[in-house]
Amino acid sequence: MTFEQAAIKVQKEQEYAQLEAAIEQAFRPENVERFLKQMDRKGIRIRDLDGALSKRVLEGLAGSEVRAKQLYDALPVSDQALIREFYLSKLEAVDTALRHKFKKLYQYY
Repeated sequence: MTFEQAAIKVQKEQEYAQLEAAIEQAFRPENVERFLKQMDRKGIRIRDLDGALSKRVLEGLAGSEVRAKQLYDALPVSDQALIREFYLSKLEAVDTALRHKFKKLYQYY
């Protein structure tokens, strides 16, 4: 039997979609290096989504109309978990050369 992730329905679809779009924007090939530089400059580890939200890193890339932290806080815990999983999947898909360049961000300790 293979592992199958349980399908969890998004409860607050509008807020979820806006936050997902902001994360998608940050990890686009033309933006990802700038995103990583901002994370490095602000001293945030790449897996620290809460830190990125509280220091408003996503807003600089997604446009000023998106308030990522407010959107995230408005989501129920299940939607927050889905967003966190989406964010982690995007950061793992970053090009290997960029991951090596920003290896300090990707370190676990």
